[in-house]
Amino acid sequence: MNPIYAALPTTIFEKMSALARETGAINLGQGFPDAPGPEDVRRAAADALLERSNQYPPMLGMPELRQAIAAHYGEHHGLVLDWEAEVVVTSGATEGIAAAILSLVSPGDEVVLIQPLYDAYMPMVRRAGGIPRLIGLEPPHWTLSADALDAAIGERTRLIIFNNPANPTGRMYDRATLELIANRCIRHDIVALCDEVWEHMLFDGAHVPLIALPGMRERTVKIGSAGKIFALTGWKVGWMVAGEALARQVARAHQFMTFTTPPNLQWAVAQGLTKPKSWFEEMRAGFARSRDRLVAGLKAGGYVILPSQATWFVSVDLTASGIAIDDVTFADRMALEGGVVTIPVSAFFEDAPVTYIIRLCYCKEDAVLDEAIARLVAMRETLAKNSPSPQPRLG
Repeated sequence: MNPIYAALPTTIFEKMSALARETGAINLGQGFPDAPGPEDVRRAAADALLERSNQYPPMLGMPELRQAIAAHYGEHHGLVLDWEAEVVVTSGATEGIAAAILSLVSPGDEVVLIQPLYDAYMPMVRRAGGIPRLIGLEPPHWTLSADALDAAIGERTRLIIFNNPANPTGRMYDRATLELIANRCIRHDIVALCDEVWEHMLFDGAHVPLIALPGMRERTVKIGSAGKIFALTGWKVGWMVAGEALARQVARAHQFMTFTTPPNLQWAVAQGLTKPKSWFEEMRAGFARSRDRLVAGLKAGGYVILPSQATWFVSVDLTASGIAIDDVTFADRMALEGGVVTIPVSAFFEDAPVTYIIRLCYCKEDAVLDEAIARLVAMRETLAKNSPSPQPRLG
């Protein structure tokens, strides 16, 4: 067996979701909504399944979807894209990330990764023969500094993987951070793989794609996800956007992975991307209400919540909340004794993990959130009774 995969544990998302299924606990761990997704988009997929071709679509993606992606980014982010040369449809964002890494990283190349990080990045980099160079960020603000970035970049650095807005932190990086990364990419001739699947799920400010910054068009692979945009996570429809030379390179890996994506789903996503801006604003407002409901309830129950500007997630500082156990222990006890599944953020670290933060997913119905809040508050009261007084944190 390949030792890279043989040594991997079951992903934390599958582990915790299995625990929710086994125990009947409320699942605030893995990020999938209770709602079924927009009916018109689902109906377009159903109609296309019956009325349109179900044979192989083009390897790069159906022209209708690639055109829709280019037009969508033109309307929402001001990007002017050549849909024929700069857009590649993939079977989910994770496949796009894998294709980009496998096509851009050669054995011995160094790859800069920012912790906490999506757990799929590391095995993909190692499978390509890459050498990870890790940057660890600290709560509550998860700030990326120039010194940390410079320390991670070496002579063999070929790629930086940048997740913005970021999972699991809910951080949306400011333009100064984007300019810092762009400056270093240009200075050191590095390609940026930008995981931007949460680009529409933001509540404070506006998303700026790294590819839009001066000098970054030809050295950025931008990853997008219909599953996140339309809350249709099981569809696994994603895409890569890049300058023509980069797009041609990453497509070469894609063609020997999934090759293509179900045509009825591509057609439906193409229809969804043409929705007016008002639809996206209303969608965000709905998720923002859920976020605020969960945060308010937990704060009232004594939890200390970290800022969440984007994604479907909020994070809890256990130590500041008066709970003197680590995040893995809390997550296990919360699932087995308290009836709520959470995610320990230490699972998003390769080394030197932060061990006192848990992540909660709030894309759930109000009644589910309210019951989860009650259970979480009850567990905090139980645990805090036997915990020493928390020390104040700086920052």
